[in-house]
Amino acid sequence: MSRNVCDEGDDERDYGEEEDEEDDECFDYDYYNATDYDSELYECERNKDSEHFEYECLQIEQVERLLNESVESICSSIGINPSLAKVLLYTHKWDIDRIKEKHKRDSFQLLTDARIKSPRNSRTVDTANRASSYYIQCNICLQSSSAEKCASLSCGHQFCKECWCSHLEVQVTQGITIGIECMAQGCHILVPEDFALNILTKTSFREKYQQFAFAAYVKSHPELRYCPGTNCSVIIRAKENKSKRVICKHCKTSFCFKCGGDYHAPTNCETIKFWLTKCADDSETANYISAHTKDCPKCHICIEKNGGCNHMQCYSCKHDFCWMCLGDWKTHGSEYYECSRYKENPNIASESVHAQAREALKKYLFYYERWENHARSLRLEAQTLEQIKTRIHEKVMANKGTWIDWQYLLDAAALLAKCRYTLQYTYPYAYYMESGPRKQLFEYQQAQLEAEIENLSWKIEHAETTDRGDLENQMDIAEKRRATLLKDFLSS
Repeated sequence: MSRNVCDEGDDERDYGEEEDEEDDECFDYDYYNATDYDSELYECERNKDSEHFEYECLQIEQVERLLNESVESICSSIGINPSLAKVLLYTHKWDIDRIKEKHKRDSFQLLTDARIKSPRNSRTVDTANRASSYYIQCNICLQSSSAEKCASLSCGHQFCKECWCSHLEVQVTQGITIGIECMAQGCHILVPEDFALNILTKTSFREKYQQFAFAAYVKSHPELRYCPGTNCSVIIRAKENKSKRVICKHCKTSFCFKCGGDYHAPTNCETIKFWLTKCADDSETANYISAHTKDCPKCHICIEKNGGCNHMQCYSCKHDFCWMCLGDWKTHGSEYYECSRYKENPNIASESVHAQAREALKKYLFYYERWENHARSLRLEAQTLEQIKTRIHEKVMANKGTWIDWQYLLDAAALLAKCRYTLQYTYPYAYYMESGPRKQLFEYQQAQLEAEIENLSWKIEHAETTDRGDLENQMDIAEKRRATLLKDFLSS
């Protein structure tokens, strides 16, 4: 049985034992992204930090006031009621200036485009239901009802209020509010909020309508995004809709403001979406590379990786090698660039279709293995962090310093997770990147960052025998490598 050299002090585990449950669980990246890393030595200046992003965390009441200010502005500018103003703002992505400009140009066309009024050349009133009769036949239930028991939108299509109520209740149950249309066939006039609330008679449906309508307003607003944290009601507001990291002050969830998913720098939102979809589709094909064991390249004994560091030492023959490429670790420093760079087949275009398919799969597996390896390293290094906390507690209780004296170890673990998280997301970026000088530069910086991360991981796992100054110097180097890569390749 062999193990990661970084865990020499841990108990050995025989190959064949059940894997830890944590391997099957979703790793909580949010903890690491939300960790405050305040040391000035490693904090980029605000005007130089490519990840800096201005945003604020708002409560529901604050957002309601913000939205109401926009509604009042439209109402006073173009003279319509609040419900119609909300429809205009919703359909125009809350662009007040654009609405005012279109109103000056053609006010009727503005209302037509927003589906508040019917086009000029359309027949807006049913012939059978003209106001000459006190009773109106509902085209849904085919029953005649008095005029006061019927209702219509600006299009003039009359239906009894009972049918309207049933229609609205069904739509609200499905979570639809602002997008509810007139019941007449082919009519796309939207139901405004005041009309819906006047028709809905049950308090529960009225409350649901208002709740769903508010959520729809927030989702349509380019400056607002709900925090995806569990049971969190905080709404993030940012002036710019960019692929930047935001951290909820309430639940500490970290995510990308633009797409709402996990923060994925330097990869952009579209690319990470393609990558995650591909990983989900090809997960069964790639399962065999997710195994946690490999053979020692020297004595061929089975090795289990139980630490985050990729520097492995065979327990049997003491051979040092790289977990990723199985190369000799002693000469690995000069060859690290080759370890992280995929070597394209220059003649693949002339090969058969089957050969090209195999090459495409080979390329995908190359990047997927490294993506998955860093994800697992993050999980294993989370265990290392807990071990560090335990050892610090023991030292403090034994009067061997205070928590402040040992804080640098926690800072180092937080920075390691921050850097490795960025490194993990460089692989989807590289996978979709076109070959050329820019990709060569990216792969070089990626390899440099990976080398410094592995050095930092090694020194953290051997913190008790590592000089503090040496560790802090390695932290500085790793963060500078990460900042340089993001500065050159981070998309907005």
